[in-house]
Amino acid sequence: MWLYALISIALALAYCFILYSYLKYWRALGEYSPAPSASPTTSVTVLIPARNEADNIQECLASIFQQDFPAELFEVIVIDDHSDDQTAAIAAAAGARVLSLADFINSQQEQSFKKLAIEIGIQHATGKLIVTTDADCIVPRQWLYLIVTFYQEKRARFIAAPVNFHNESNTLERFQSLDFMGMMLITGAGIHSQFMRMCNGANLAYPKAIFEKVNGFEGVDHLASGDDMFLMQKVAKRYPNDIYFLKNSAATVKTQAKPDWNSFLQQRIRWGTKSSSYQEIQVTAVLALVFFLCCNLLLSLLLGLVWDVRILVLFLFQLSLKIVADFFLLRTAARYFGRTDLMHSFWSAQWYHILYIVVVGTLSNLRKTYIWKGRRVR
Repeated sequence: MWLYALISIALALAYCFILYSYLKYWRALGEYSPAPSASPTTSVTVLIPARNEADNIQECLASIFQQDFPAELFEVIVIDDHSDDQTAAIAAAAGARVLSLADFINSQQEQSFKKLAIEIGIQHATGKLIVTTDADCIVPRQWLYLIVTFYQEKRARFIAAPVNFHNESNTLERFQSLDFMGMMLITGAGIHSQFMRMCNGANLAYPKAIFEKVNGFEGVDHLASGDDMFLMQKVAKRYPNDIYFLKNSAATVKTQAKPDWNSFLQQRIRWGTKSSSYQEIQVTAVLALVFFLCCNLLLSLLLGLVWDVRILVLFLFQLSLKIVADFFLLRTAARYFGRTDLMHSFWSAQWYHILYIVVVGTLSNLRKTYIWKGRRVR
């Protein structure tokens, strides 16, 4: 009993310490503001891997072609991944250069389709700086200007920038938005502290030469997902001081949260299956800490209800620590991104968070297959 209590309290305190550290490093991370004289001179290739995105690709491309950025300095390449809808035709009509992945690979022998799409896009890119986003994203007008001026100022080898959800229509989507904003804060803090490097492929930038110098996805090309974090960690291994997070809310790319539990769980299982393959062990360690804390909370609640009511006191103490830590982190993120309205979902989000961490953490380690974009992926 006492040993269980000590382990439970230690997990909760470690969680609080980690979140406190993230908040400290987030506040220490300076807000990027371009100098008044800053002028973009670097050529850019925007890469968009796309599969069956006919409903989204036109709005995505419209937001890119409306950039406050010199048109002669950027190109857009859409790599069509075996779509069976009008994705390629819509992208071409919108002014993007379209490459068909089917022209370069045998789809029966591959499963890392997105990595291959990015590699092929980079091979055909004319820009010095590669910028990636997803076909279901909307980018702000200052997006390329901020990324390029930041790159020119820092001479960065890899840049991660914010991604948020928007246009929520139900409780699950609001939970995802709040949770993901917290992840963006953690992403910025982790990169700034050089403790835990994470990123999202919907808003990344890196020089084409750097991608080639680290041999692209070589070594992780057998894994279906992870085109973002695996590449980032490869670059960080060689250039640990040249990885940056672009902290400016005007550079935030927006996309839609998953509308139902099935699609949400499939997405998070896809993310979870790669966690044991991260090169930076501290990323896996932090994910494991959160997983074991959430498992421990549910176990304490169950034991308190069916065995010893005193364990309910322990459960309430653990839960209170988690709630306080989450509140300060999520409130800071919500204020920064101008979404304090999402804090109305904070209490329901606590239970969603605990349950989904346990379910996804368990499933992503027990099963290594999932359905994504109509494919069964290993």
